[in-house]
Amino acid sequence: MIQKKELSNLQEKDVFVASIDIGTNSTHLLVAEINSDLKSFSIKFTDKTTTRLGERDEDGKLKEESIQRVLETLERFKEYCKSNGVKEIVTAATSAVREAPNGREFLDRVQREIGIQIELISGSEEARLIYLGVLSGMALGDESYVIIDIGGGSTELILADNKDALALTSSRVGAVRLKNDFLNEKPINIERSKFLRTFIQGSLEPSVGKIKRRLQKEKGVSMIATSGTAISLGNLILSDLGQPKQKMHGYKFTKDSLEIVLGKLIKMPSYEIKKIPSLSERRAEIIIPGALILNTSMDMLGFKELTISERALREGLVVDWMLRQGIINNEFNVQSNIRKTTIIHQAKKLGVDKERSEKVTNIAFQIYDQTKNIFNSNTDPKAKDLLWAACHLYNCGKYVNIASHHKHSWYLIKNCELLGYSQTETNMIASIVRYHRKTLPKKRHESWQSLVSKEDKILVLDMSLILRLAASLDQRPQNVISSIKIKLEKNMLSFQLIPFNSNQDLLLEKWSLDSCRNVVRELKNLELNIL
Repeated sequence: MIQKKELSNLQEKDVFVASIDIGTNSTHLLVAEINSDLKSFSIKFTDKTTTRLGERDEDGKLKEESIQRVLETLERFKEYCKSNGVKEIVTAATSAVREAPNGREFLDRVQREIGIQIELISGSEEARLIYLGVLSGMALGDESYVIIDIGGGSTELILADNKDALALTSSRVGAVRLKNDFLNEKPINIERSKFLRTFIQGSLEPSVGKIKRRLQKEKGVSMIATSGTAISLGNLILSDLGQPKQKMHGYKFTKDSLEIVLGKLIKMPSYEIKKIPSLSERRAEIIIPGALILNTSMDMLGFKELTISERALREGLVVDWMLRQGIINNEFNVQSNIRKTTIIHQAKKLGVDKERSEKVTNIAFQIYDQTKNIFNSNTDPKAKDLLWAACHLYNCGKYVNIASHHKHSWYLIKNCELLGYSQTETNMIASIVRYHRKTLPKKRHESWQSLVSKEDKILVLDMSLILRLAASLDQRPQNVISSIKIKLEKNMLSFQLIPFNSNQDLLLEKWSLDSCRNVVRELKNLELNIL
């Protein structure tokens, strides 16, 4: 476990903590805002510099020019943290420093010249921190997960579930290492790629064997990929499939799609790969070896599909700090509240009125619970959760402009970080909000086109109608409606509004609810009757 000094003022509600990851290819900074009440954190700033620490001299030592790049980067990161109220910096150096004969000398130099104590972590500790990072950003179900993180000098494979890490492994095979050892002089081709696959397979066999031995037969198993390699490949696959650009967190792609892109990359000369817009020059140099590691690992473990996580080691450092400070008690605390806390974070960030959104949520849930014989989507286990999220964010577009705020809300939700929700679910939440007022979906709408299946579209229509009805009843700052009673008789849908105060006049709410009459008729072929 990484040892750091205690934070001086944990009584503060929100504290800024930075994590620095010194990797084989790049040095990264992440600044997180810790909310001790919610027992969660949000990312406020990230930065990285390609420092190429994995480029060694003939004796395997870290090169002076690489060390200088890291020192300059750390000096800049330290100044940023100092200028922006960061109270604590947690750090990790991985395989490049672990394996270098002058690795310890490098760490002492950083301490002496920059004043930052860098923690050198083992491969298994790196795997544990990656697991914590993934936990903080994805809602894991009851099945098992194999998490793969392809770094520059090593590849971590983790077997885990939402409560514990069952196997933590690290192999000395990475995208930069493969490039430096095998691809500096010889161009990649099909024959060369076959040799590399064999080499990768041999390197990964101990880790894969350990994972397979500990798999629980009664559980399903899925794959999650982190790291810049996986994200870059996801973007290439999106482009190859002709799909619009989207956030990679939660994006799924198949092994077949990966192999198609890999086959195209192998046939391309290096100068053409460097022209690909989504790849930096350095990423272009290592994308093929990284893709080969990912593809070979999927082969060995029998996966046909994986999901991308944008959270990994740096976020894991933050979670580990929270564990050590007692802000959270165990890893499961990170996982259990992930969807709730991310929605609350975004609502607060976008200036949503919390009391009114909770009022609308309460009304929406009453409508949801009483319309199971009307809306088929109410039987979908994720419907109520997506409705809850939409109710808490539906007015966030007012942060941009009150006019057409449902359209602004759609854009904000679609492009914000909703941890624990897949990209498909994020699109559904955004579309529920988009259609809770004004016009119904049209084929030309990007918001409608972003929905994957017919079932998703039906759910969005149903939940957006419930949100439309609930939002129409939010006409005053105070809560005046005690409950709602809904009855369906033939083609008549009757709403009875019951006030908290029997003398309360609900004419304003009834007038607003009446504006939903045409939509109810169009979507459900029912007449709205307001009692």
